[in-house]
Amino acid sequence: MLMHALNIITLVLLIVGGLNWGLVGLFQFDLVAAIFGGQTSALSRVVYILVGLSALWQIVPLSRALQRGESRAERGL
Repeated sequence: MLMHALNIITLVLLIVGGLNWGLVGLFQFDLVAAIFGGQTSALSRVVYILVGLSALWQIVPLSRALQRGESRAERGL
């Protein structure tokens, strides 16, 4: 149960991070920095760190899926 919740939280953080990078790339607008007071503010840095840790966390389920030779996304096709 805890692992499932942690996977959901990290996936949400990765989506937030991905959307933020999309905004940076398309419009040079950093939404996280805009919300939390600039790129160097403590809260922005915490969000950036959490997104990075989320990416590291999600490497584990990805590697497990690759070792099994399948993923849920592939089974749906």
